Amino acid sequence: MNDIVLITLSGEDRPGITAGVTGLLAERAVNVLDIGQAVIHATLSMGLLLEIPADADRGSLEQALQGFASDQRLQLRWEAISKESYGDWVSAQGRARYITTLLARKITADQLARVSAVFSRHGLGIDGISRLSGRIPLGELPPLSKACVEFSLRGPLSDVAAFRKELLEVASALEVDLAFQEDNMYRRNRRLVAFDMDSTLIEAEVIDELAELAGVGDEVRAITARAMRGELDFGASFRQRVALLRGLPESALEDVAANLRITEGARHLISTLRALGYKTAILSGGFTYFAERLQRELGIDYVHANVLDIAHGAVTGEVSGVIVDGERKAALLRQLASREGIDLQQVIAVGDGANDLPMLSIAGLGIAFRAKPLVQQSAEQSISTLGLDAILYLLGISDRYQPGGDRLV
Repeated sequence: MNDIVLITLSGEDRPGITAGVTGLLAERAVNVLDIGQAVIHATLSMGLLLEIPADADRGSLEQALQGFASDQRLQLRWEAISKESYGDWVSAQGRARYITTLLARKITADQLARVSAVFSRHGLGIDGISRLSGRIPLGELPPLSKACVEFSLRGPLSDVAAFRKELLEVASALEVDLAFQEDNMYRRNRRLVAFDMDSTLIEAEVIDELAELAGVGDEVRAITARAMRGELDFGASFRQRVALLRGLPESALEDVAANLRITEGARHLISTLRALGYKTAILSGGFTYFAERLQRELGIDYVHANVLDIAHGAVTGEVSGVIVDGERKAALLRQLASREGIDLQQVIAVGDGANDLPMLSIAGLGIAFRAKPLVQQSAEQSISTLGLDAILYLLGISDRYQPGGDRLV
């Protein structure tokens, strides 16, 4: 019968190692049942699970591999695998697979230890660990540094709710973000990303900024805060706030727009999504005046927001058309998915307020971004530690692009 052997090679990485090893195996008609390779700080670690034909000269093969390893200054380990052990390994391939993504400004051993301990307590094995973020220099962290490690997990997860709860507790204690997803075909096949605008794509609630210029800042901020916490109906509270803006000069809108800051990572995220062929949308309870400006600035495909009435150079205190509240956002998301000919599982929705929860709940990937506590608790995923471009890590996309600026021009 054929022998099954696991060989591992480790040492300084250099070109030609993989070609050399597989060349020796090919000469003896060896089958490769599994292969894995990683390089960390120019140090190679390679593993190959081999099926050696019964008529092959195993001693000659082992000698050839050892000679190659010595020439390349590598350490070679050779381990025989039983048929039973191999059978158990093959049968495990049908188990569910999951992805957990750790997001932080810097990765520490304590983070990794506490997160991996959660996996162990729930019976999940780690198939692989990958760093998706760029390399961080020694010393003081650069401004807006990003660090991300992705865990590929396998195993029967009997209590998903308890597992998620424990991950959230660890994330809170460590002040990091931990995203947990099933590793299915949709994760790699998202096609549309829809964003809330205020406090998501931009670092402000525009209506509050306008209220300051209208001299009604305190009144409007109080209503806004209650609405975003889910304490007030969005539509009614929105009309109350807009009514307080009556008489505000139209020029005030331009003053506010000129000083709005785009959220950390938004430019990088959207430019990357566009390069990868994604469609993007703004579904906002704010105003089209600002959403359409963002659309031009960032290259957004679709915009749906509220139309602020202006007459004789001043705000009338009213809006035109259907108010874009939470239910309207969800309906618009369905329409956009249908227009693009995609399943809702292929949609990502991102927002921070209670009125974003309906669209977050129907999207294949709903992300609460720097959100209020109610929204963080209700959304499937939450990002608070990094900027918007951390969403790329949840899609399994590593750092390859330079981020842009963060001010509207």
